[in-house]
Amino acid sequence: MLGTRAIIETLKSEGIDLVFAYPGGKVIPLFDEFYDEKDIRLILPRHEQAGAHAADGYARATGRVGVVIATSGPGATNLATGIANAHLDSIPLVAITGQVQSNLIGNDAFQEVDVVGITRSISKHNYLVSSPANLVFMLKAAFHIARSGRPGPVVVDIPLDVQQAEIREAIPAKIDLPSYQPNYEGNHRQIERIAKMINASAQPLLYAGGGVVSAGASDFLRQAAETAEIPVILTLMALGTVPSDNRLCLGMPGMHGTIAANRAIMDCDLLIAIGARFDDRVTGKVENFAPKAKIIHIDIDPTSVAKNVRVDIPVIGGADNILRQLIPQLGKRNREKWLAETAGWRTEVSALPIQAAKAELSAPEVIRAMANLSRDLNPILVTDVGQHQMWAALNWDHRQPRRFISSGGLGTMGFGLPAAVGAQLGRPDQLVFCLSGDGGIQMNIQELATVNRLDLPIKIVVMNNGCLGLVRQWQELFWNRRYSQIDLSDNPDFGRVAEAFGIKALAIDRKGEIIPKLEEAIRHPGPVLVDVRIGWDDNVFPMVPPGESLNRIINA
Repeated sequence: MLGTRAIIETLKSEGIDLVFAYPGGKVIPLFDEFYDEKDIRLILPRHEQAGAHAADGYARATGRVGVVIATSGPGATNLATGIANAHLDSIPLVAITGQVQSNLIGNDAFQEVDVVGITRSISKHNYLVSSPANLVFMLKAAFHIARSGRPGPVVVDIPLDVQQAEIREAIPAKIDLPSYQPNYEGNHRQIERIAKMINASAQPLLYAGGGVVSAGASDFLRQAAETAEIPVILTLMALGTVPSDNRLCLGMPGMHGTIAANRAIMDCDLLIAIGARFDDRVTGKVENFAPKAKIIHIDIDPTSVAKNVRVDIPVIGGADNILRQLIPQLGKRNREKWLAETAGWRTEVSALPIQAAKAELSAPEVIRAMANLSRDLNPILVTDVGQHQMWAALNWDHRQPRRFISSGGLGTMGFGLPAAVGAQLGRPDQLVFCLSGDGGIQMNIQELATVNRLDLPIKIVVMNNGCLGLVRQWQELFWNRRYSQIDLSDNPDFGRVAEAFGIKALAIDRKGEIIPKLEEAIRHPGPVLVDVRIGWDDNVFPMVPPGESLNRIINA
């Protein structure tokens, strides 16, 4: 078969039935092969970056590998931000790019870039298919690498002549990579040591990250916490693995974390990190992080362990397997004093008051209303990046994994809308909210055309404060109110923009409009954009100043 047919058949062998793809000169043969294909649905984004974010959102919502295709040159470079975003959040993604003919590589041919060189540091792995004989193997390897171990994006760059060459290799059901063998089981003796330390601890704390979600280990995490009665803190990527209303859940730690989570880190005597990488936004000043605690670090990626903080016991393996082995070894211990103390912290003010001080509308109030009105529908919330993202992390009703989708490590403005497209396509029967800011929504606003074309019933809620809110907050608090280039007072009328794309628009200007307008949006069978006019000077609290210890909390 031709290389183009081999690509499609390999995708089908991996169970792929949906691909985000933008055509161009060096992938026209592949798109021509797709023309008569019935088993794989192509989705046309309006920008390659949006295609990568959509594939990312699809992967987060479903747990499957997302796939995006783009042409050479600018098509490939436009994917770079989306690839980097998936890499930092450990999201399984395969990006297929076209490339100039093999004999032209290195000659500065039209629309030639070194895709392998550009993506080497922002992907889990990448391939340049230098021979037709390697095509099927490299594609199969890409999917294997993307979904196994610590998940991540893999790039496959395919020259035009390879796409059009004759392929004689059969498509195997699976492949073996002897040099790549992730350790899933964990060391049994280390797990026994962990169990003894937990059983002896008076003030232990579980710290879970996105690796728990990737491993499908949320149930095991809850079981471990409840068996040993250990409070739990959850990174942005792990919100929902333990429900927000669970008595043991202390919420998100770090710069915009809850008071309870940050105080627990500072006071615990044992910190058990599972599938988390101790990001600087979580640790604050590393020298003062968890000063009283022994630290256990469980992760499938050995390069992440002890990378950012000191670790007393490292365990390499899958979160599901290690927790499964650990739970039977956990005993009961009287931790009433520790649980009472952490429960008391939970009741303290940990977010902006519901009613904003200087404006009638506050974002936390709107977000809580969204959660309450849709509770029975078990929605997926996809956020962009900025103040609204942190307000959502603090105020949303997090009850299940893969229901809160957000750009964590890279903090990519423009992620929200295309990622919501991917989430809605991956979970078509679910209510999907896209929560964005007036800055972020404009970075990929062209995807309203994709939403309209596919009639995706996404409810897009734009927190419109006329500025780049999180940057403004930093400039207010740490840069002497020198507000440089954050003014968005000349924003377009987002409602009219949405209507120009064929999407129903609503606006919320007053407190009394919150419930009826949100109810109308949820009831509407198609997509809706809700423009919420909030205060210019609302801030996200609590906040730990950058570079400070977690006990240096600003709460107003």
